[in-house]
Amino acid sequence: MLILMWEFFKTGLFAVGGGLATIPFLQAMAEKYDWFTTQELLDMIAISESTPGAIGINCATYAGYKAYGLPGAIMATLALIAPAIIIILIICRAMAKFKNSKIVNDMFQMLRPATAGLIFGAMFSVMVLTLLNQSLYQKTGNFLDMFKFLEIGIFLVFLFLLRRFKKINPILLILIGALLGIIFKL
Repeated sequence: MLILMWEFFKTGLFAVGGGLATIPFLQAMAEKYDWFTTQELLDMIAISESTPGAIGINCATYAGYKAYGLPGAIMATLALIAPAIIIILIICRAMAKFKNSKIVNDMFQMLRPATAGLIFGAMFSVMVLTLLNQSLYQKTGNFLDMFKFLEIGIFLVFLFLLRRFKKINPILLILIGALLGIIFKL
């Protein structure tokens, strides 16, 4: 369980930008440990996006529970949030001294593009896992086996709807996505 806590502590420490930034770390854990599979990671992301709370915390709780039951869920969640709490406490103490510092303000400005890059990387990872079937392609070598055509079709329909109807309620989109996932076993 110490390894689980260490992995989620590192995730919490380096996943700058919120829950989506935890996805590459979770993907690495799925490949390295038997706590959950890549397919279960996709399920965790879908469920975490559909339920209240931060995606990273929801995923940590699920992964910890899957690995070590209730104690694992508690420890993984605490390990994930511990770095943020520690860093915020340090920043709060330091901000009083340096709130008018140009260097500090410039550093916060530099964090914005880095955060955007981490979130883009997470989005790209989820799209690759969702829309491409790399394992089947590696087995067969057939280029067409790489694509999950049903998932790509659903993605394109959703993309079209979002472009056409810009004011669709996000809750409705989540419900439709969950329903399609259940119907098509995605």
